[in-house]
Amino acid sequence: MALTYKKAGVDVSKIKQRHNTIGKIIESTHKLQKKVRIVHGFGHYAGIVEIPGKILLATHTDGVGTKVLIANMMKKFDTVGIDCVAMNVNDIICIGATPISFVDYIAVNKNDKAALKKIVQGLVKGAKKANVPIVGGETAIMPDVISGNHFSFDLVGMVVGMLTKKQMILGNKIKRGDVIIGVQSSGLHSNGYSLARKALLSKYSLQDRIKGIGKLGNALLTPTQVYVKPVLSVLEKCKVHGMAHITGGSFTKLLRLKKTGYLLDQMPTPLPIFQIIENEGVSRQEMYKTFNMGIGFCVIAPKNEEGQINSTFKKFGMKSKRVGKIIAKKGVFVNSLKLA
Repeated sequence: MALTYKKAGVDVSKIKQRHNTIGKIIESTHKLQKKVRIVHGFGHYAGIVEIPGKILLATHTDGVGTKVLIANMMKKFDTVGIDCVAMNVNDIICIGATPISFVDYIAVNKNDKAALKKIVQGLVKGAKKANVPIVGGETAIMPDVISGNHFSFDLVGMVVGMLTKKQMILGNKIKRGDVIIGVQSSGLHSNGYSLARKALLSKYSLQDRIKGIGKLGNALLTPTQVYVKPVLSVLEKCKVHGMAHITGGSFTKLLRLKKTGYLLDQMPTPLPIFQIIENEGVSRQEMYKTFNMGIGFCVIAPKNEEGQINSTFKKFGMKSKRVGKIIAKKGVFVNSLKLA
């Protein structure tokens, strides 16, 4: 029987339904604060409020997910902080915002000073990659909530970004003929780990060395790529119609930008870690609906901006290439596979 994200405990379609319900409930709060105006609420990569002086503030929160379980099993805590920052800042830049502050929340079952220090050191590394100051946070010791005899934790962050109305990019300008430029990922990043663990850990140990990836545990803890600096540079030089951080729901997330057609017909050969997961019984379609498959960020822009965008990412040491285009037929397609 084929493995799916749903069978691993994560039903993306139901999560989207819950998001819609939550969005309707929280919308009732949008007029509570008279000193600001809600420009864009729940449902995109960040919420946006306008304050006097034509300044827009964007906020977003995200966590590392079940990747923390791998960190616990490996007793390696110095990289997940990078993931926590990346999952937040990579989302907020999708609307054209510059990250200006970050706070974290660490929930633990016990006060392990050495482990906490490693987690915070990772947060600092991520913040430096994103040029975002960490201005506060909270450490909660909750042994009745976070289980385990050994040190266990969860890690979440929140980022604030700043932008103007002119800088705001929500995907509404995306049009047929635009190119989709994909930027390399470093691996699984921080999503799909419920399915990855189910597929891999029934056969392999985290200490196993696998051809093409090395020690499995280290490969699974490879930090999420931080795209802030090159993306902000691209926005200064190029016309961009939409951007997507490829995380939960993978390429189906493109429909969050605009309900149009996305044809991904020039995707790179998946990295070995993805090939191993697929070999353990996950269908090709499910792989592209769950994992980033080597592309962690997408920039959608007019065709004539392609060269400048690729050269900018290259200056920052990142590989990028055209992976697809906008088409008339609605949906998300990887070659002949329809994802959504």
